[in-house]
Amino acid sequence: MAERKPIESWLTDMDGVLMHEGVPIPGASAFIKRLRESGKPFLVLTNNSIYTPRDLHARLSRIGLDVPWESIWTSALATAKFLDEQRPGGTAHVIGEAGLTTALHDIGYVLTDHAPDYVVLGETRTYSFEALTKAIRLINDGARFIATNPDETGPSPQGPLPATGSVAALITKATGVEPYFVGKPNPLMMRHGLNVIGAHSETSAMIGDRMDTDVLAGLEAGMETFLVLTGLTRPEEIDRHPFRPSRVVDSIADLVDLV
Repeated sequence: MAERKPIESWLTDMDGVLMHEGVPIPGASAFIKRLRESGKPFLVLTNNSIYTPRDLHARLSRIGLDVPWESIWTSALATAKFLDEQRPGGTAHVIGEAGLTTALHDIGYVLTDHAPDYVVLGETRTYSFEALTKAIRLINDGARFIATNPDETGPSPQGPLPATGSVAALITKATGVEPYFVGKPNPLMMRHGLNVIGAHSETSAMIGDRMDTDVLAGLEAGMETFLVLTGLTRPEEIDRHPFRPSRVVDSIADLVDLV
């Protein structure tokens, strides 16, 4: 097996790697500090499309993680990038929050429920029967179906919440139309992220806590992959997958000296 080139840029998931339910994971602050001091390009990634990068910067700052908003890459931004490349200046009917609507406004998209080019489904805590019915009818009338990410559940202090993937399945069941998922594990999100920071996959690494999204996306994008055990994937689950990360570590603290 050919030896990989030294790591010159880093991509890392947020939930389960840097923080867990609003609490920083030990070592996360030291890792971010080391990255910033090194001058190496990096991105913090999240499949959550609710918040804008500025919102996430503020939320991370409150728990002691100093991540510039320019270094945050969300599935909402990746979705907007994809749509801007596919159909510049298009129209969309959106189910989602400010993170998604702001990203689409910023690329010049018009948000409408009158014969839109796309129905775009993102994360929200207030999925309504009326909104889902409208999306189903627009897709049946010919709108293309896009979803920010395939995550079926999301975390909360009370337990799992239904997320974009679950709601997309409902719409698919009602329309017979499968969405195109832009977020992880689609390597498109990773490649766009690498382009944003001017990095190359051969000299980049992806850190995540999930085999089925983070590690898979990094692997398919051609990056070195690190799995941390502070999130969803348990050690006994790793071998159930037909692929493996480059390395498994207990937490982000174990990677500080690699930067």
